[in-house]
Amino acid sequence: MALTLAEAAKLSNDMLLQGVVETIVKESPVLQRLPFVEIVGNGLTYNQENTLPSIDFYDVGDTWAESTPTFEQKTANLKIMGGDADVDN
Repeated sequence: MALTLAEAAKLSNDMLLQGVVETIVKESPVLQRLPFVEIVGNGLTYNQENTLPSIDFYDVGDTWAESTPTFEQKTANLKIMGGDADVDN
């Protein structure tokens, strides 16, 4: 089974046109060690493999069995992390 157009479309890169997220890490030693990625838009869409293609060992002249992976697109929506603390004057 060949890779279908629907499965191949999940691997294409779509451009997001609005929004910019900028992360500046200065104070927290934990945040300084985390990998951050610039994201344009309000979410990050990524591909997750549902099934992996199978493999096998073949002798010279053998017929190879075709196997293709399947993918699922998932989106992580951006959120703001923060808190509120009341301090007595």
